[in-house]
Amino acid sequence: MNFVSIDFETANEKRFSPCAIGIVVADEHKIIDEYYSLINPMMDFSSFNTQIHGITERDIIDAPTFAELWPTLNNYLYKNLVIAHNASFDMSVIRHTLDHFNLPYPDMDYLCTANISKRVWPELHNHKLNTLAAHHGITFEHHHALEDARVAAKVLLQAITEYKVDSMDMFLEKCSMVKGRIYERGYYPPKAKRSKKSRRLLL
Repeated sequence: MNFVSIDFETANEKRFSPCAIGIVVADEHKIIDEYYSLINPMMDFSSFNTQIHGITERDIIDAPTFAELWPTLNNYLYKNLVIAHNASFDMSVIRHTLDHFNLPYPDMDYLCTANISKRVWPELHNHKLNTLAAHHGITFEHHHALEDARVAAKVLLQAITEYKVDSMDMFLEKCSMVKGRIYERGYYPPKAKRSKKSRRLLL
């Protein structure tokens, strides 16, 4: 039951401006692999974005471009279950950047740990990554791509532990979630299934 957690930081408001990528691979028990790289977005940085993640144009001068890095990233993503916190952002970065470089999409399923957390810990006042980290006693450097990916992986591992299941399909069934998917020039997002109780109330 391996999964791959990812997180992007971007140079500016454009979704095709990734400047860092963090990747964490985990099985149902623990983290088993990690990868991090700065990315040269070949465009200007916004001071707003730099203030958030601390990456500057000077930092990425010798970094590979996304196109140069893509074969490595694709090896992690292709045919795997990928997770991200607020996955709509990270999946949008993947799609828009692949479009920008005219590269094929990976074929992969994905989940959003923010949505999953809302099902598993509904009592929390919000489900931001730093809130979840604090709830589970995880210390980390927020907005560092590798550290954010690591926390998302730990959050999913904790959710799997709390639900006491031994397969991802069983976990998704218990929290009433359906995987999203990216495929060549298309995608559909993960969804929360309506509970049986709410369906009965509508009848």
